[in-house]
Amino acid sequence: MEIFDDLEALSHAAAALFVTEAKRAVEVSGRFTVVLAGGSTPRRTYELLAEPPLREQVEWASVHIYWGDERCVPPDDPHSNEHMARQALLDRVPIPSDHIHPFSCHSDAAKAATDYEDALREAFTGGTPRFDLIYLGLGEDGHTASLIPGDPALDEHERWTAAVESKDPGRVTLTYAVLNQGSIVAFLVSGANKGDALRQVLDDSNPTNSLPAARVRPVNGILRYLVDTSAASKLAERK
Repeated sequence: MEIFDDLEALSHAAAALFVTEAKRAVEVSGRFTVVLAGGSTPRRTYELLAEPPLREQVEWASVHIYWGDERCVPPDDPHSNEHMARQALLDRVPIPSDHIHPFSCHSDAAKAATDYEDALREAFTGGTPRFDLIYLGLGEDGHTASLIPGDPALDEHERWTAAVESKDPGRVTLTYAVLNQGSIVAFLVSGANKGDALRQVLDDSNPTNSLPAARVRPVNGILRYLVDTSAASKLAERK
């Protein structure tokens, strides 16, 4: 875990991670596959990637963008994760349009989940996708992506995507089957309101920790927490 003074410093570190891993992945495989998170925390990271000097350090023609989850709203809705990412990053960099792979979840979450898994299977023919970098956020209730406490999607181990009907509007999410295959999974956590959830997620003394974010454990990858001092304020209370 890395603790930063504030969201700005955290965002610079998260953006630098994107640049570093993009260079590494393109050198190794010719492409860089990344999963974006929604919410307010990663927005500044995306903005930094769209600005000099980082913008010029990424081979955008080799980048493929996916999402960890999406709300079933139109893509121009302010609550859409795709909409936020396009405003902050994707519409501001020279990435090919067919390298951007959003969920299509306007009204039917179940169909959106099926369609996205079909697209993933077409793009990753060697088995379960192993994304080079996965950004995740953390909710106050311990959720990540749209893996929400109490939702049946938490128990999906075969499918790569799942519909989430316990929220209005409905959502679609990647499942642990994909998230736990990531090469690098990076949680970006900012704000004092996330302090209790972060403390609980990192509680290694509880082997039955059931918070959704605590179940993200890359099998052969690296798990990183990039947090600011406000979010880390409750960590001293861990027992």
